[in-house]
Amino acid sequence: MSAAEDGLSPADRASLDRFADAMWLEHGLAGNTLASYRSDLTLFATWLEKRHISLAAAEAVDLQAYLAEFSLRSKPASQRRLLSAWRRFYRHLLQLNEITDDPTLTIDPPIANERFPKTLSESQVEDLLAAPELDNPQGLRDRTMFEILYATGLRVSELISLKIFEISSTEGGVRIMGKGAKERLVPLGETALDWLARYLREARPQLLGGRRCDEVFVTRRGAGMTRQMFWKLIKHHARKAGIPESRISPHTIRHAFATHLINHGADLRVVQLLLGHADISTTQVYTHVARERLKELHAKHHPRG
Repeated sequence: MSAAEDGLSPADRASLDRFADAMWLEHGLAGNTLASYRSDLTLFATWLEKRHISLAAAEAVDLQAYLAEFSLRSKPASQRRLLSAWRRFYRHLLQLNEITDDPTLTIDPPIANERFPKTLSESQVEDLLAAPELDNPQGLRDRTMFEILYATGLRVSELISLKIFEISSTEGGVRIMGKGAKERLVPLGETALDWLARYLREARPQLLGGRRCDEVFVTRRGAGMTRQMFWKLIKHHARKAGIPESRISPHTIRHAFATHLINHGADLRVVQLLLGHADISTTQVYTHVARERLKELHAKHHPRG
């Protein structure tokens, strides 16, 4: 129990304990996520107690009043995290029959003034994919990594930790253990599968030089790729492709994957599953990225833009 919880009522502390246990045991939420949710709920409970209201007794009007105050000192991302904590907490209370109505149903996530994730246009992605030189094993490895990232939307951490036995050629995808120890099967698509098969056949054995390694993507030392090395590689190839450094981040290709899917009509829930997001509010930012892109295109190409 944190010091911030000292002033809470026994009922609220017990309610937070049960919630945290359920989220960990039943939903496998990561420790950092649980700690953030609990911190947000503790601050809310402290605010409620000054008004002689328990967490379970809070109504929509209470949540809206707190959110109005909270938004003055927090970023939209923090506000969305609070809403995610509320939704999970009050759905948990509903399942336990401790409340009869969900007070979060009428509250919408904030979207104004958000710093959108860095992404790339489709032509920029094509340029980045074509940047690695294929006459050496490192170049073929880099091309394959980029192809898989763009085909799947994996996190960089998921890509570099991908093991040989997690590739399913029969299912045409990869099994990923994502955040919160949640497993998902992500389809690769024919193009990425072809590049992966070529890398495994031609480049990986040369890089390993007879050494053994479980990771799919390896270095000349025969060890698995690191996040730091991947970051250097993507910056190097982005410069070759003429992509401004301001457009590049470790997750740029992941963001491009999601944005381009939505641009081409993919359902938001499908994108959420592919990305491995626990809450759809995290995925919704990509709809705003796509909308901003449409505005740019309209302003550039429409005669009255």
